[in-house]
Amino acid sequence: MQAVCEHNYSRFLRMLPDCDTEELSYRFTIAEGLAYCITILDSARYTSTVAIEQVNQRAPAFMKPCMVVRLYHDAKMAEVVSSQNTGALAASYHYPNAKMHAKNEKQMVNVFLAEWLQFCIKSRPQVLDEV
Repeated sequence: MQAVCEHNYSRFLRMLPDCDTEELSYRFTIAEGLAYCITILDSARYTSTVAIEQVNQRAPAFMKPCMVVRLYHDAKMAEVVSSQNTGALAASYHYPNAKMHAKNEKQMVNVFLAEWLQFCIKSRPQVLDEV
């Protein structure tokens, strides 16, 4: 999982010109009626926290991906800390469990983030529009 988090960090740097500036928001348009909003929630010397959410008027709320990602500037890693408003993710889960998390749920959401970032970079390589 460390390699995925390292790659995610480098992809974030390609997408966000000011990832260390607090309270900035960017809208990344994929297609008509489908966009993602990336908001920098907080930023410190060694970490930044960003929220990513899909903006789509036609889809119900539970179908819109959203996650909170922490960027560790000293370690050059980006890790999903919360996904789909479920709260903090554990490193692994016993299965079965009450919330039906997969054993490797944290790894799966970080791989999803990697795929999403790669898709965004390929779909629209220019800098995001600041909101």
